[in-house]
Amino acid sequence: MDMELRQLRCLVAIVDEGTFTDAAVTLGVSQAAVSRTLASLERALGVRLLRRTSRAVTPTSTGLRVVAHARRVLAEVDDLVREATSGHAHLRIGYAWSALGRHTLPFQRRWSRTHPETDLHLVRVNSTTAGLGEGACELAVVRRALDDRRFESAIVGLERRLCAMASDDPLARRRSVRLADLAGRTLLIDRRTGTTTADLWPPDSRPATEDTHDVDDWLTVIATGRSVGMTAESTANQYPRPGVVYRPVRDGEPVAVRLAWWKDDPHPATQAVLELLTALYREA
Repeated sequence: MDMELRQLRCLVAIVDEGTFTDAAVTLGVSQAAVSRTLASLERALGVRLLRRTSRAVTPTSTGLRVVAHARRVLAEVDDLVREATSGHAHLRIGYAWSALGRHTLPFQRRWSRTHPETDLHLVRVNSTTAGLGEGACELAVVRRALDDRRFESAIVGLERRLCAMASDDPLARRRSVRLADLAGRTLLIDRRTGTTTADLWPPDSRPATEDTHDVDDWLTVIATGRSVGMTAESTANQYPRPGVVYRPVRDGEPVAVRLAWWKDDPHPATQAVLELLTALYREA
């Protein structure tokens, strides 16, 4: 079945304007063209969409349903066109668990002040590419190197590695912990986007692990005391939670914060974002 957008626009115009003549004026075509376009749509669908009298044109019951769908399709197409042609006007930056921690608000405010022509939106997508591969954003903040040749990335800063635990955990009384302190515990990890794996420990002293797929679930379980977690410092800044405390891991390597983008189609603002994020992390 071949259906064209012009047919849907024609149908909607007839219903909105009430007559073929007025629809023709709105569309900038002849009345005969409107009649032919509608007839071709009805043939393609095999149903009658409009009732015509000498005084009015009204949708059939099927026509009402088709018009409702047509409006949604046309709205989606208009959104697609705006998205594709917006150029510098919009910028979505994806992240999986935490955006930029304590740098998030300063970044948003500085960007708004220095680049008012480009609307910035932060988008949380818990996927390996933080929404980049899914088309949910143009840039992504990731804390794991992307093993995908479609993307480029650059390190913009480093964050301390912290241990998250229940506030009544015996380790919570300490100012910091070591990896060895966690060897006999159960570690809650996100294998898709997390920065922690059992490989941080020697093979003979690795903690048990359980999987999670969302930061809220991660925090909820940790608050019960059943498990502990390890994460980048930004998580503690972005997700303070009653019943959960964060302690630095003294011998845990820092977590690299990367900005990633499509190698063959970088957003025009990529360099400006790189420079601003690097400056913010250097100021820390």
